[in-house]
Amino acid sequence: MKYIAHKRFKGQAICGTVNIPAMTECYTENEFLVLDGKKICVVFSENAHIYFAVNEDGCGIQRGRLTSEIIKILVTKDDKYNARWEKVWGDELCLRYKRSEHPDHWLWNHNFYNADIKDLEYIKSLITV
Repeated sequence: MKYIAHKRFKGQAICGTVNIPAMTECYTENEFLVLDGKKICVVFSENAHIYFAVNEDGCGIQRGRLTSEIIKILVTKDDKYNARWEKVWGDELCLRYKRSEHPDHWLWNHNFYNADIKDLEYIKSLITV
């Protein structure tokens, strides 16, 4: 499967210290993201979710930008913080992207980071209105 770095990944990878520029394409081998034959991280890892996005449809940069924006909007502590979260908790589509093993706390599941662009745009519009 094809992935793309939607923002620079500079830090510790499985293969050692890396500095991977945004828009760098990589691929998966088993469950690892691989670049130039070197294992970077597991596709389910936090690093994969923060810095890389599935790019099979050519929308990896947009997918990564949207997931980052959604998370940033939701963690912003302002007078609309609780209202945004109430919308997410009450929305059927959003609930499909919630990790089920945490019933009282919201964590996005792996499918969220691989979601269809239309779903991500919907979630963003839900919390920015």
